[in-house]
Amino acid sequence: MKKIFKISLLVLFIGLFGYTIFFLYQKSKPKTVVFETKKPFISSVVKKTVATGKVVPRKEIEIKPKVSGIIEEIYLIAGKRVRKGDLIAKIKIIPDMVNLNNAESRLNRAKLSVDDIQLVYDRQKKLFDQGVIPEAEFQQTRLNFNTAKEELETAENNLQLIREGALKKAGQVTNTLVRSTIDGMVLDVPVEEGKSVIESNNFNEGTTIAIVADMGEMIFEGKVDETEVGKIHQGMNLSLSIGAIESDTFNAALEYISPKGKEENGAIQFEIKAQVALKENKFIRSGYSANADIVLERRDKVMVVEEGLLQYQGDSAYVEVETKPQVFEKRYIQTGLSDGMNIEIKKGLKLTDKIKVKI
Repeated sequence: MKKIFKISLLVLFIGLFGYTIFFLYQKSKPKTVVFETKKPFISSVVKKTVATGKVVPRKEIEIKPKVSGIIEEIYLIAGKRVRKGDLIAKIKIIPDMVNLNNAESRLNRAKLSVDDIQLVYDRQKKLFDQGVIPEAEFQQTRLNFNTAKEELETAENNLQLIREGALKKAGQVTNTLVRSTIDGMVLDVPVEEGKSVIESNNFNEGTTIAIVADMGEMIFEGKVDETEVGKIHQGMNLSLSIGAIESDTFNAALEYISPKGKEENGAIQFEIKAQVALKENKFIRSGYSANADIVLERRDKVMVVEEGLLQYQGDSAYVEVETKPQVFEKRYIQTGLSDGMNIEIKKGLKLTDKIKVKI
């Protein structure tokens, strides 16, 4: 029994040893590599650049007050459409106390002067009507009376201007009423009722009461790198992708290229502007971020191959073409336009050639 056990153990050991030798031999044998091949094909090659930017209204106006004071009422909120002349806000004037006191004093003096000259005028007119005094003497009295009345009216107007900012006899108190200067939509009202505002003048741009824009005419503002700005020109068509409207693209026409570049992050960028063709069922809000695809060059219906199939030796490009099953030869080619995925083949290949795919 022991003898049989020993023989069985020996046979098992020899079998395991033989299997190990066979496994190592098989593993050491070189594997046959079968290379995949691809053929050239006919397609279009489009080289384009992408300009990043935003979509904004062409006409965007900041409405400023004509007088300083406190916002008494606001009649509109952001998002409302307005017509030119529509009321936006009303300003309550807080007059300067020194100027107000001087104006009131001037008005009182003018009233006293009119009352005094009125007595003289009435007396002289009565004498003139009776023929006691000549017309020349009465004419001077009448002139003094009219001058005093004019001074009284001027003093009243001056006081009203200080108190209210405008003259009521002008038809409406325009200076204290802030109105829209264009047709459009209110984008923002950065003030609240009770806030102090400053008038727009030569020394101060004034407080912005509202921002109004014409949302019916939008433009794309973006930037292009200096390496590609020389390849674009006014009138080129752009395909606009707006981040907030993922399901659609918009056409745009390039209308402005800045003559001066600005350095940003070590690169020179040139500003561009393009008019956006709006769609009736798509509302574009001011400030939407967008990318514009600009076609720099295009080749239609040309022979192309995947750019990853190309290999390079110095300045020359070549591919490996199958001559027999899994037998390849090096063939130099002349290339053309590339879009980063496919590249145009001008010379060196036929549509029936099979090109080795690099592993």
